[in-house]
Amino acid sequence: MTILEVKNLKKIYTTRFGGAKVQALSNVSFTVEEGEFVAIMGESGSGKTTLLNILASLDKPTSGEVTLKGMNISRIREKDIAAFRREHLGFVFQDFNLMDNFSVMDNIFLPLVLSGKKYPEMKERLKPIAEGLGIGDIMQKYPYEISGGQKQRTAVARAVITNPELILADEPTGALDSRSAEELLDIFRHINQSGQTILMVTHSIKAASKAGRVLFIKDGEVFHQLYRGTCTDEEMFTRISDTLTMVDAGIEVKKSEEAKTGGEM
Repeated sequence: MTILEVKNLKKIYTTRFGGAKVQALSNVSFTVEEGEFVAIMGESGSGKTTLLNILASLDKPTSGEVTLKGMNISRIREKDIAAFRREHLGFVFQDFNLMDNFSVMDNIFLPLVLSGKKYPEMKERLKPIAEGLGIGDIMQKYPYEISGGQKQRTAVARAVITNPELILADEPTGALDSRSAEELLDIFRHINQSGQTILMVTHSIKAASKAGRVLFIKDGEVFHQLYRGTCTDEEMFTRISDTLTMVDAGIEVKKSEEAKTGGEM
């Protein structure tokens, strides 16, 4: 079942001085199926951050549509946007976006509090999530008292506790050391295998190699994609690296490619 549909997305910005127009996205179209783990890659300025902001309903496209579970998010009224994000989307950011004056527990509870949930329900939801993420023993600590890896696990807990249709992750391993990054990616894979749909923007080939599909963006367009099929992480890493090398060398690649060892378009 298609959970996210992006159709003919275009975004043009007008600069503050001189009124020059900059086209960040030109004609982006793709779909994400329920339960997929999709990575989006592209160099700085390729348009991936603009795309993520539009998917997160933080920005509106110049033209085109983004539909999440049948809802055209660009048509949601401004006063309803915040509630829409809380109810349907989960966010994991590179810099964690935790509140230092809130405990770990309170940070995780925040979207539920804003949605008007009662404490017994929040506590019931939290217990299996905290156990699964290995942060049950730091609930009363504050973000400045815990490690980067623990901060990101807290952010993941906050993202999944609302049972969102889609988790949007923006460079989630960017501020982590290699061990913490590997642990976080294993967590992503685990929650994806439990049925959670994830869309992750990343520069990291290592992170992207954990995904089931990788979309490559260049000059505001999706120009290529790779499907995992039955590839191992190591094989996926190599295929992503080879693709990026070809792009850097100016070698044309096909619009999309199935995994050599299996996969579906």
